[in-house]
Amino acid sequence: MSDPERTPVIVAVGQVNDRPADPDDGLDPLGLMVAALRVAEADAGPRASLLADLDSLAVVDQISFRELNPLCARLAAAIGAAPRLIEQSEKPHGDTPIRMLNDAANRIGAGEAKLCAVVGAEALRTAAGRAAKATPGADASYALRRPASLHREPDFARAHGLVSPVDIYPLYENATRAAWGQSLAEGQAESAEIWARMSEVAAGEEGAWIRKPVSADAILTVDANNRPIAFPYTKLTVANSSVNQGAGFIVASLAEARRRGIAEDRLIYVGMGAAAKEPASILARDGFTRSVSMETAIGRTLELNAMTGADFAFAELYSCFPCVPKMARRILDWPLDKSATVFGGLTFGGGPIGNYMSHAVVAMAGKLRAAGGNGFLFANGGFATDNHCIVLSREPIPAAAFPQDYDYQAEADARRGVVPALDDGYAGPARVESYTVFYGRDGAPGGGVVVARTPAGGRTLAHVDANDAALVAFLTDGVAEPVGSSGTIAPHGSAGRFWTRA
Repeated sequence: MSDPERTPVIVAVGQVNDRPADPDDGLDPLGLMVAALRVAEADAGPRASLLADLDSLAVVDQISFRELNPLCARLAAAIGAAPRLIEQSEKPHGDTPIRMLNDAANRIGAGEAKLCAVVGAEALRTAAGRAAKATPGADASYALRRPASLHREPDFARAHGLVSPVDIYPLYENATRAAWGQSLAEGQAESAEIWARMSEVAAGEEGAWIRKPVSADAILTVDANNRPIAFPYTKLTVANSSVNQGAGFIVASLAEARRRGIAEDRLIYVGMGAAAKEPASILARDGFTRSVSMETAIGRTLELNAMTGADFAFAELYSCFPCVPKMARRILDWPLDKSATVFGGLTFGGGPIGNYMSHAVVAMAGKLRAAGGNGFLFANGGFATDNHCIVLSREPIPAAAFPQDYDYQAEADARRGVVPALDDGYAGPARVESYTVFYGRDGAPGGGVVVARTPAGGRTLAHVDANDAALVAFLTDGVAEPVGSSGTIAPHGSAGRFWTRA
């Protein structure tokens, strides 16, 4: 029988959704974190005073008010805590809350802690409003969503428009669609069905940002309210980061939870986790039709917990862009007609940069408390870079044992295919590996990029000329599949190297 002193359970969860009429009146990330942890402490019950006795405090980094960093000491003081162990993540990647949950379980399993808190928040709505007032006419929210220090591709990629996640995830979307043998219409229909179900979940979640169901037809319809962003993604299929949201949770040993009188029906048992990453630069990856690190993290998590996809009543498949849950559900064998979220996804639940999965933990705890069963949490960060999965359950998980080594990087790297050599000066015939078209706020094409493979097997990039209407139509109308098609890369003076159809 497992030792209750070293059995990790989630005992308290809390989140806040802060949206005053005037964003200037909104809480900053520190205020949101304090509020979320206060809600969590109350969630544990009237007799459970937890925050003052924390052994560990882990904070998800935030970008909206950088001047507040580092936050741990300020946050600890604000909640009256003096934890021995404190951590603020280096960057706010989407996998961070699940990694911190796994670390908390390990600390409890090792006997290093009895009470561990994980929390994060973003106030991008307030930050963007203040920046807009300071610089009238500037697209402040856009600038805040693309901080140079958060993700940075090599200059060659940036010169071709591959700057932020919204530019890069479409490369996976278009490549996987072709690899799965889907037409454009079929791929878009799958995305729309997943997103429509997410909107329905968000409508029932008190902490979600957009609580209005959206039909699959509306998600597929491109109009002023659903403008194109980067092909094939529109506004309703990308993460909504213009939010003020905070969420956190407290993990305790089972014995400590019982000593503090926390009701047994409130306890959520933590299962085993697994993590692996792709190379930091997309140009150093073996392809865009799969992610061996995602496959490894999901597969190992199932094996460690002696479960299959059929054993889960609920799942949260990270949903910054449709390609991520679409790849994940195929690995997990998660049905299309079963919701891929418990919170509402990053479009509707809200996309507070690196802290979305803290909200997912809060929502998963609520679902499991109400209905029982097992829940699967899959987190993704960077440019489809970081993957970390973990299992939660209303009942003890027999296979779970802590501390554990959740790092499966060596296994993922061993499974990786050959990475094409980068040829950044190539001109001549090539074929499309993947592509996207970028759009302005007016909905008009503003250029694009083709990831191409040379006859020698190398990889290179080429611009898409927004004025080449025939090429833009070929890439976006769905009549023929552009991936795998042939073309030519030719220099156009100082403007760079451009793609022309064969």
